[in-house]
Amino acid sequence: MKKILWAMFAVAIVVTILVYDKVPPNKVPLNIDAARLAGNIKILASDEFEGRAPGTMGDEKTINFLKQKFKALGLKPGNGDSYFQGVKMVEITAAPGAVMEIETAEGEMALSYGPEFMGWTQRVTESVAVQDSEMVFVGYGIVAPEYDWNDYADVDVHGKTVVIMVNDPGYATQNSALFTGNAMTYYGRWTYKYEEAARQGAQAVIIIHETKPAAYPWAVVEGSWSGPQFSLESDDGNMTRVVVESWVPGDVMAKIFQAAGLDYQALTTQAATTAFKAISLKAKMSVSLTNQIRRVVSNNVVAVLPGTDRADEYIIHMSHWDHLGRDSSLEGDQIYNGAADNASGTAGLIELANAYLSGEEKPRRSIMFLAVTAEEQGLLGSEYYGKNPIVPLNKTVAAINMDVLAYAGETYDVTIVGYGNSELDDYVDRAVRKQKRIANPDPEPEKGGFYRSDHFSLSKEGVPALYFEGGVNHVKNGRKWMMEQIADYTNNRYHKPSDEYDDSWDMSGAVKDLELMYRIGLRLSQEESFPNWRAGNEFKAKRDAMMKK
Repeated sequence: MKKILWAMFAVAIVVTILVYDKVPPNKVPLNIDAARLAGNIKILASDEFEGRAPGTMGDEKTINFLKQKFKALGLKPGNGDSYFQGVKMVEITAAPGAVMEIETAEGEMALSYGPEFMGWTQRVTESVAVQDSEMVFVGYGIVAPEYDWNDYADVDVHGKTVVIMVNDPGYATQNSALFTGNAMTYYGRWTYKYEEAARQGAQAVIIIHETKPAAYPWAVVEGSWSGPQFSLESDDGNMTRVVVESWVPGDVMAKIFQAAGLDYQALTTQAATTAFKAISLKAKMSVSLTNQIRRVVSNNVVAVLPGTDRADEYIIHMSHWDHLGRDSSLEGDQIYNGAADNASGTAGLIELANAYLSGEEKPRRSIMFLAVTAEEQGLLGSEYYGKNPIVPLNKTVAAINMDVLAYAGETYDVTIVGYGNSELDDYVDRAVRKQKRIANPDPEPEKGGFYRSDHFSLSKEGVPALYFEGGVNHVKNGRKWMMEQIADYTNNRYHKPSDEYDDSWDMSGAVKDLELMYRIGLRLSQEESFPNWRAGNEFKAKRDAMMKK
């Protein structure tokens, strides 16, 4: 019976592909232009935009630039009569002179802000302090009943400082039967770890930074968590968060373990096993933070191409427009221009709009172009949209997200982060076939990329989503060379002032990927069905429930 079912399934796929392939291509060439794409990236990543931080002059310049572009193309305002969706946020800037004091049996350690610890608070208050808080190592800090895992079992951490490893046990062991093996789960993300520690009643959190499991060097932590930090405005002033959230490098934490007479390597290895039990580090942590507080309204930019006969149903193309702004404490270049991340994706939205408007086949469903704010601050703009959708989520067919477009030329493949999660994969497979390319899953799933970009905010609300990244098999230079380029970007430019536009960039690969996103979005816009998450996916139940309404 199973063989018969599989045969019927295979025939259905072949028939679907054949029907799809018979759809005539546009007679008019797609209006996706590499030079125009590069020109808009260059503008958005220029010093004039000062790194596009929310709540700054760069914010105003960016959202008005996008409004002007979308309006000139003839796209309609996406939020009533406005192209903007206001996002209320609180900006908290900790004074950089803080010192984290660690009292151990062997004496005191003073960790300096920047090279030895990064700390902040999301509580909306002018100062916070943790005094003589017992430090408890809780392994990965995970409570996951579906994996029969609880790092907080048999330990009371109320009022204490929990010390937590980044990523999850599956990555540490490379055991495919543990969590999801090499691929990071949401439990491996620092966002989850801070949230779970708060639920457990901890006073403070220290995440141990190690470059490989974190997927970025300490410089990224230092650059990302210094200066203004944003959170969404809340009625309780975020007082349910822990008092202090922080990171400490692994080599520094190893010294604290040693002072307690504990073997850092042995305990961190044991933490990836069911034999692990939380353990006191026989140390106390103290730190005080003084904050400047500012309330900010930033904006998501929303434009719409109305559909023909199913205009109340939407496909969302999304990308974040923000980056890290300016850091006046830096010597030399102080502007985090964010050319790749994510002036490229923002400019890509403009090209996708040109493609839909120039296409011979008009979408039946409406197409939304959503440029969100504050991704770099924890996906805040997309989180706000997910909780306050302009379009009902049960009328939202899918979200297609891009974050860093390919700028090194064409590849034989394209990367779909989270490939295998939903029926949207079928649309990807058909479209790449037309390009004589292939779709690959994330080549580095251990980095948890699916949980680190804006589609996740809609995914966890139930909306099926695709997240596109550039391919890894370069047409001219091969896979090894391409992986070296990706590693070079991560190590030397990601979240650094050096992420700047370069005239040597080859945007032909980005054009191919944008064509792909357009073809997928167009096909979704012509149909009547709503693709779903695949069986077993954590977001399927929410999607099923909303579609019954």
